[in-house]
Amino acid sequence: MTILTLQLALQIILTLTSFLSFTLAQNLVDNYAPTINANCPNTSAGPLVRTFMPQTQVLNTSETEYITSRESNTIPNAWSNWLGNASDIEYNFQDLQGKFPRVGIAIGGDGLRTAQYGAGALSGLDWRNDTAREQGTGGLLQVASYLAASSGGSWLLGSLLMNDWPSLQELVYGNGADLSSWMLDLDLIVPSSALLDDADNQAYWGSILASVESKNNNGVPTSMTDVWSRMVSYHFLNGTTRDNFYTNDTSHGAGQLWSQMSLLPNFQNNTMPFPIVAVDSRQAGSGLATTLNSTVYEITPFEFGSWDPGLSAMLPLRLAGTYLTNGMPANTSACVTGFDQASFVMGTSSSFFNAALNVTDGDFGFDTEDGEEGGMNFLFNQLSSHTQSDAMDAANWPNPFKGINPATFEDSSSDWLELLDGGSNLEQTPLSSLLVNARGLDVIVVIDGSADDSNNWPNGTSLLTTFERITSVLSSSHQPMPPIPGTAQLFASTAVNMRPTFFGCEVIQNQPGYPIIIYLPNAPPLDGSAPATNTANTQLSYSSLFTAVFINQAFENTLGGFKPNTNLPDPYWGRCLKCAAIDRAVPARSDFCAQCFQQYCYDPTHPPNSTEVPGRQLAFVDPDPDGLDKVERWLSLNKGTLAGLIIAVVLVIAGIIGFM
Repeated sequence: MTILTLQLALQIILTLTSFLSFTLAQNLVDNYAPTINANCPNTSAGPLVRTFMPQTQVLNTSETEYITSRESNTIPNAWSNWLGNASDIEYNFQDLQGKFPRVGIAIGGDGLRTAQYGAGALSGLDWRNDTAREQGTGGLLQVASYLAASSGGSWLLGSLLMNDWPSLQELVYGNGADLSSWMLDLDLIVPSSALLDDADNQAYWGSILASVESKNNNGVPTSMTDVWSRMVSYHFLNGTTRDNFYTNDTSHGAGQLWSQMSLLPNFQNNTMPFPIVAVDSRQAGSGLATTLNSTVYEITPFEFGSWDPGLSAMLPLRLAGTYLTNGMPANTSACVTGFDQASFVMGTSSSFFNAALNVTDGDFGFDTEDGEEGGMNFLFNQLSSHTQSDAMDAANWPNPFKGINPATFEDSSSDWLELLDGGSNLEQTPLSSLLVNARGLDVIVVIDGSADDSNNWPNGTSLLTTFERITSVLSSSHQPMPPIPGTAQLFASTAVNMRPTFFGCEVIQNQPGYPIIIYLPNAPPLDGSAPATNTANTQLSYSSLFTAVFINQAFENTLGGFKPNTNLPDPYWGRCLKCAAIDRAVPARSDFCAQCFQQYCYDPTHPPNSTEVPGRQLAFVDPDPDGLDKVERWLSLNKGTLAGLIIAVVLVIAGIIGFM
């Protein structure tokens, strides 16, 4: 009885403490609230939503202008930097001028694992990275026209974009000036400690709840996805440092809008690929899981909507949050602006707790020992008590597509859309966004950070799901997929999930053309050393040492390719990557590139064998079991004590980070 009374007392104290900060905080974090009753654009020329048929797809005018400008003014020079005169792959660069393939990159998989894997892989493809450039892989990122992401990949994408496209080294580790590092040692849910009554945790939660309530006070229902989004914001958007993490001295990313990305200098000068975030959905009010037929939406700096044949409609992103019927507002001042918070876009795409959350009791399935489950339970109860929500386990988006395509669009009669993690339908990497017919891609790089098998490695499930969706749902609106292994078991037995693979090297006569897919799965280190990149979706903190080891392994694998039947990197991999990227532009394949394709291409008539990648260690090994950050935090509280240890910590991490 005494224990129960103490627990109840603690809960009351916590509730009062958080709710006071929740309701009294009127500060910069309230910029998370959208503006309602805003003036709408003139509708005399037509509805605010554009619709189309799968056979008559047209890109948004601003997207077309961006791609045209990037491919005219930026990408040719990037190809020249990367290929040089192209003699190392036995082509003449002058013959390739004006024929460059259109390239896209897709990054997907859940949580912090994928954000870090994507960072390591992209760094290995980045011309700005000296080591990657010397190895020949650095440069592919610069020739890409599109960069799509979902789930944990959206955290990386949003962080890159909203920080105006820094190098991956600067983004992850900071630059000592305007960029602080990713603070992944601060747990996403319980950053200070595992204790619910920790004062810093309470300050963090109070600030987050204040943001979410400010949105709710403007009449926009919220959910746990809003709470999740604000947590993501603290860790990946600009404005948050270790010094202000538990204060409201900054907005912690509130007010940063996805639709205002176009105002950033490196967007305006076409330096970055055109960004796309993918999100899944379920029929509003159904409570059902997603299926292959569930509408998949995308969010760009200019539009929100879906290319799926059942909807085929797009809304200007700046008007997201507005109720529309047949594309029209209720009146001229019924529009909403500021709904497209960057953190909410990232949170909508990455709320992988959707599948586990029990909305009856607030059970999330997170770790109970480190405080994460208790923290989420507490936040759930606070939000349920003080705000309204149509669906606590989904992102609530007012439906701008009401009345459109009632025969084929499942939410045509609904006021709300219930949007879910971008990998909810098992298409972890947003490949279908890059297969849209109107985008006309020739080459797609798939950076797959999924955790499919018992050791948390990808097993091809994402590609298989895309293949099935293309075949059964999207055949009229999207490019076909090239041949791939037909099952997850075949992905494993051919070991194409353990090394880089090219799919679609040979276009079949009298068949619709498909792009080459360059598949870069998260895989164990080439040399057989202990892997650190196959962590669980629900690991929500990483020490600085862990992050350094993790990203370095992803980086080294991206640079290494594979040398069949050995544990050695391929010294020709950088050149082979160039061969795959430029292949659709050449009339005849060079002898060197033909040899590369023999090694890296998947041939369904003569599939590879898992014996070609021997000696890989599959079981995860924690690179920092003692928690280096515990030492770092202790040192920060005991300044002047054992100062040499601080230097040692820095040197240990610096020695591991090969990609810096």
